[in-house]
Amino acid sequence: MRPCSFCTTDQGATGMTSFHVRRYQPEDAEAVKEVFTLSMGEHVPSTFLHMLKQPLAQAVLVCVFAGLLVSSRSLILPLLASALLLAGGRWLVAYIFTRYIQVCLTKDLGRIQEAYMEPEDCCFWVAESGDRVVATVACLPSTVREESLELKRMTVLRSHRGLGVAKALCRTVVEFAHQRGYRAIMLYTSVVQTEAQKLYEGMGYTRVGEDVVPELLAKLLNFKLIEYKYELPEGNTDEAALSDADII
Repeated sequence: MRPCSFCTTDQGATGMTSFHVRRYQPEDAEAVKEVFTLSMGEHVPSTFLHMLKQPLAQAVLVCVFAGLLVSSRSLILPLLASALLLAGGRWLVAYIFTRYIQVCLTKDLGRIQEAYMEPEDCCFWVAESGDRVVATVACLPSTVREESLELKRMTVLRSHRGLGVAKALCRTVVEFAHQRGYRAIMLYTSVVQTEAQKLYEGMGYTRVGEDVVPELLAKLLNFKLIEYKYELPEGNTDEAALSDADII
């Protein structure tokens, strides 16, 4: 098995906050879990708003409100019921994300060394700033597209966004893919992660498809995963992987 050995140092966009991208070490385990948990928890409000925009959710709210208004002839009961429905929906979204986070922490993020560092053509990186892990990214061979790597676990703490950390992590995966002879990088992000979508599209990733998450609730709420693909440019490995014109 070929070891993962790429690491780099980059400078934040402001020129004041520096960070360093390096491969994962076993002592990073708890910090990685913290970064992932905090980052994923931020998607609860946007997912709740996405739910409220769906025709099914709106129809339920309208029917409950109108039905209670007609039967009770008072605004208090329908308003109270609507508030309870909204609170219940918010709790349900939070519960789903909590369950998802726990599953991820138990599976690949609970055994990063075995899942990403030991298998061939897999790797996991962290970005450090001030001796603190502030971001992560990983990759492994795609199971659905030939000659492609899949970019996974891209997370950046909110305090370190807008400093070029995510772009540096993407460059790291690009160079790793070139070194291993892959022709493309693919990834999935959710419909509510608009910041991630803008990042990837700005770096040259192309949207190639989307699918509804197969769970029943996700289907009811039209919660989709968007697939992106980045075609690796041909030519000199270092120049192609690190050229700002190619990926920024």
